[in-house]
Amino acid sequence: MTRYYTRVCNFYYGAKSKILVEKNKSLPLHGIKEISFNQIEIITRKSKKIVSINQINKLSHSLKKKINSDLKKITSRKKSFCNLKFNAIPNLLGVLNLTPDSFSDGGKFNKKVKAIQHAIYLFNSGANLIDIGGESTRPGSKPINEKLEWSRINKILKLLSKKIPISLDTRKSNIMKKGIQLGVKLINDVSGLEYDPETTNVLKHNNTPFVLQHSQGRPENMQNNPFYKNELLDIYDFFEKKLKFLRSIGINHNKIIIDPGIGFGKNLKHNMNLIKNISIFHSLGFPILVGNSRKRFIKDISKKNDSKLRIGGTVASTIYMMTQGVQILRVHDVNEIMQGIKVYKEITKN
Repeated sequence: MTRYYTRVCNFYYGAKSKILVEKNKSLPLHGIKEISFNQIEIITRKSKKIVSINQINKLSHSLKKKINSDLKKITSRKKSFCNLKFNAIPNLLGVLNLTPDSFSDGGKFNKKVKAIQHAIYLFNSGANLIDIGGESTRPGSKPINEKLEWSRINKILKLLSKKIPISLDTRKSNIMKKGIQLGVKLINDVSGLEYDPETTNVLKHNNTPFVLQHSQGRPENMQNNPFYKNELLDIYDFFEKKLKFLRSIGINHNKIIIDPGIGFGKNLKHNMNLIKNISIFHSLGFPILVGNSRKRFIKDISKKNDSKLRIGGTVASTIYMMTQGVQILRVHDVNEIMQGIKVYKEITKN
């Protein structure tokens, strides 16, 4: 039986979008008039076909039923949680690496005073949450033991969780448990809950919101010739299967965020295809997060190697994904990204 996927496309943003929605010429994404679309791409493993929204009723009964079911998820408004508000401006997850070896800022903020100052700076610059991590998962990195990871983040978490909303970047269930006890609002596990089998039990027991990220392989080997039959559809299928499993074990809340995992077991072609077609993941019915900040794809395209000089590529990819309805961006340079977002939004305002 042919498997069909629905990707909304031909987006409008800002004032033009509002006008088209009011004239019933486009559909609002997540119930937001400032972002809308008037076409869908119907995808199978062997074909692609773009149709306008007014042609859906001309499709076969079974296909029409499938697409209308997807459109219901795509157009439904998302409820706020974890200080994340889902509207026309994407939420920002500010990165705070308390590590000596992260790919772009290792060792820069792993001292207590600098870490706290930077977290507050990121929050005041416009971050909705500060994503704190004590273990580097950059390509080629090796896992560290739980004791070392906790020693890096423990004191900072205790101090910051009382002042600002915190997301915890960890793959380990005991670290998650301790972080939740300290008031962490969101768990961000780059392994897609695959690294530690106990993580799902911790999240279920505490009813904690979390990011479900796709990753092929582990950091130490994930960039060794990653392969997919079709990266876009393979990753979509991963999410669908994982979400079904999570429901089956009793995680029934909708405070789940989908992250396709740019750079985690993907080459330039994979990353570009995911970014260009990111809107396919709206039909899963959950908010989308993308970690595009200072990633290698920017270096590969621009031919600039220094990861500290990738703000331009980060801003460009952020603006594109904002116009595709991506609700959360995980970024290092919150002030600069927020500036770019505000300027673009003002330009499209009238």
